[in-house]
Amino acid sequence: MKRIYFDNAATTPLDQAVLDAMLPYMTDKFGNPSSIYSYGRESRLGIENARKSVAKILNAHPGEIFFTSGGTESSNTAINAAVRDLGCRHIITSEIEHHATLHTVAYLSKSQGIQLSYVRLLPNGHVDMDNLRQLLAGSSKRCLVTLMHANNEIGNLLDIHAVGNLCKEFDAIFHSDTVQTVGHYPFDLRNTPVHFINGAGHKFHGPKGIGILYVNENVKITPYLQGGAQERNMRAGTENLYGIIGFAKALELATEHYEAHSRYINDLRMYMADQLEKHLPGITFNGDLRGRSLYTVLNVSFPKSEKSEMILFNLDINGICASGGSACTSGADLGSHVIRAISSDPNRISVRFSFSRQNTKEEVDTVIERLKELV
Repeated sequence: MKRIYFDNAATTPLDQAVLDAMLPYMTDKFGNPSSIYSYGRESRLGIENARKSVAKILNAHPGEIFFTSGGTESSNTAINAAVRDLGCRHIITSEIEHHATLHTVAYLSKSQGIQLSYVRLLPNGHVDMDNLRQLLAGSSKRCLVTLMHANNEIGNLLDIHAVGNLCKEFDAIFHSDTVQTVGHYPFDLRNTPVHFINGAGHKFHGPKGIGILYVNENVKITPYLQGGAQERNMRAGTENLYGIIGFAKALELATEHYEAHSRYINDLRMYMADQLEKHLPGITFNGDLRGRSLYTVLNVSFPKSEKSEMILFNLDINGICASGGSACTSGADLGSHVIRAISSDPNRISVRFSFSRQNTKEEVDTVIERLKELV
């Protein structure tokens, strides 16, 4: 049975061209980038060229790009730095952030008495901008606003410029978790009012265990990890050399083919949405499907029944990979904190299908046929 993989928001398969770019750094060019002899210099050059490439694509300065182990470390670094180094004593976030953000802010609130506010969400899952303004205006302390650019479960897109300008007005620090959008949308960081963003290679056909943190050059922070002078004294530990090479290559390919791939993937997603509506009565969609929405994610809400309660399990038996929420929590099966925050209807079951350029219309048709039998 050929498996169908519709969980690309969790992770994507590594692109062959990315692997080809990484292999020399796993074999011949294995030197420690901190060593001064030729092997080390070769590795250092690879890293700095990758940094320049990433910075150029995001329209940032190479000095603003730091390589990390992934989105979680980057979010933790930014949020902790805002409190420790930038004087933020009030954090404003939302209930539908990734746990890398939610668990970090909850910990800071508990351990350091940082004030914590959750911005109101509209019924379609978007941030209530009027409420955000009220929270900022009503705060007597310096604020950190941490809101994700695209939600990994329902796909809602934040107006990053509107939020950034609001933060500017109130001298707040702005961190946006852009893990679902770096490698999926063009960025122009020189002209985006944001202090921190992050990315993860494995969300756009790059390797796992590698990410970036962008730190705006006007912001000065201290390291989160201590122990060495790597990453310009900002992140101790020997660099993930081949991961860095792979991240840059994957970002380069994603950018080069953005127009064609994003159109193709969005057409696939909307085709599946139309087919679901046509063949499965009673289904609805979570989030803002036909509005400001990430082109890779389709979150489907099924009426609850004995059959639909077992839907993920039955899809898996049929070789179809989809998820009920974030990959980071799917083992726990506590339901999705994102869905709970926007819809408290216990009579619905949510399934996230997420797509990449490797998916096909035939796969969508197969999944629709299976769902007709299963639901």
